[in-house]
Amino acid sequence: MERRKFVKSVGVGAAALYLGDKAAAGANLNNSFSEESSRGLIFPALPYAYDALEPYIDARTMEIHYDRHHRTYYNNLVNAIKGTPLESMTIENILKNISGQTDTIRNNGGGYYNHILYWNNLAKGPSSPSSDLKKALESAFGSFDKFKEVFSNSAKTRFGSGWAWLYLTADKKLATGSTPNQDNTIMDISLVKGVPLLTIDVWEHAYYLKYQNKRADYIEAFWNVVNWEEVDKRYEQAL
Repeated sequence: MERRKFVKSVGVGAAALYLGDKAAAGANLNNSFSEESSRGLIFPALPYAYDALEPYIDARTMEIHYDRHHRTYYNNLVNAIKGTPLESMTIENILKNISGQTDTIRNNGGGYYNHILYWNNLAKGPSSPSSDLKKALESAFGSFDKFKEVFSNSAKTRFGSGWAWLYLTADKKLATGSTPNQDNTIMDISLVKGVPLLTIDVWEHAYYLKYQNKRADYIEAFWNVVNWEEVDKRYEQAL
């Protein structure tokens, strides 16, 4: 598979999500990783092998989550926008004006976009935020540990299915919050708005095979596989 530096049409702010050599490496490890395209939208390869994040996220969960759930969101979105002006739009522009779209586009567009962010903010750890981002987190939350506590609580207390977020607000302040279902912080209907920097999927399909109903254990394990290099990159781009 050829090296891809940017995923066309899926960005963070004005910049696209970076896959680079990680995606190519993942594709070489498992031939079920693939990239399909439909005009501007692509289904990107997972940036690592299914078992790369064990023991924190198990291979079977990763395989089902990526190859069934995420792929289904992509396929449903492609079918929903086929033959409409949305086919020529970026996924970000679709989501930023999602109030004017159907629930099918809202749910599947969010599921498609959110999962790309999620896969890329995970990596074989450990890693740490840059000094600039860590200082910003300390300034916004009091300490890095307090940030982790607040973010984790957003994930733990999200009733039902959804996502927790670290995001940068329009006035360049760091904030945390959660969204239901497949909503996210760039949607015009969201109660929490900003550029997404870090996210965790708290739908049960993200953790139930390994953690069953112990969402808190999954969230604690999540901190061992956060790709802070990716989060730093998003933060710099958002600024």
